[in-house]
Amino acid sequence: MKKSIALAIVTLLTTLFSVAYGQSQFTGWLASFNTFKVGKKTSIHADMQWRSTDEIKQTQTVLLRSGLNYHLNKKIIITAGYAFISNKRVVSNVEGFAPEHRAWEQLIYNHKLKNIFTSHRFRIEQRFIGKSIVLNNELKHDGSVYANRFRYFIRNILPLTNEASFQKGVFAVLQNEVFVNFGNTSNVNGKFFDQNRLYLAMGYRLSTKADLEVGYMNQYINGKGTSFTNNHIVQLATYLRL
Repeated sequence: MKKSIALAIVTLLTTLFSVAYGQSQFTGWLASFNTFKVGKKTSIHADMQWRSTDEIKQTQTVLLRSGLNYHLNKKIIITAGYAFISNKRVVSNVEGFAPEHRAWEQLIYNHKLKNIFTSHRFRIEQRFIGKSIVLNNELKHDGSVYANRFRYFIRNILPLTNEASFQKGVFAVLQNEVFVNFGNTSNVNGKFFDQNRLYLAMGYRLSTKADLEVGYMNQYINGKGTSFTNNHIVQLATYLRL
């Protein structure tokens, strides 16, 4: 009986420890999201992001993304574009940066619920993720692997002023984005679910053309096997509409 109980306890502990292996990080993100009108129904999207490693010690990611927007009407925008991402990577204790090239397409639907401005974004990404090898004690690029990803994003802006049109003042933000992989999942984490980003922020609208905001993001990243990362992020972002 004692041996059976001991075996059951060992089995239970082994199961619990094998269910998931996670790590927590604290990082900082800087972002600039910009839209430049170039025609009656067209505009250019451009965003730039910098992301740090754990405890904001080094650069983890630099992201540059551009796209051409077509405004179907006041509520619906469709976009196609390209993004370049440079990600810090460690292979056999050798550090370096690996490139990722993305083609992407999206649809944004904007609407208003009472005094809350809401945006829904549906994005598809075709990802060409750089492979890395160690050569002469340096990290080198060795081709790429392909993967697809779908992202659904919802952003809610609540003005903390009495202005119906909201042209200036303080606002609160609640947003969430879900990422899922489809096709060639073995080239990423091997799973359908990729990550989730929940974001809370406070901002100030300087004018109808510019916003500034700071907030907290919780990024849950689903890793390979049973691993995951819980990333606590402080983000400072600007939004320009010119």
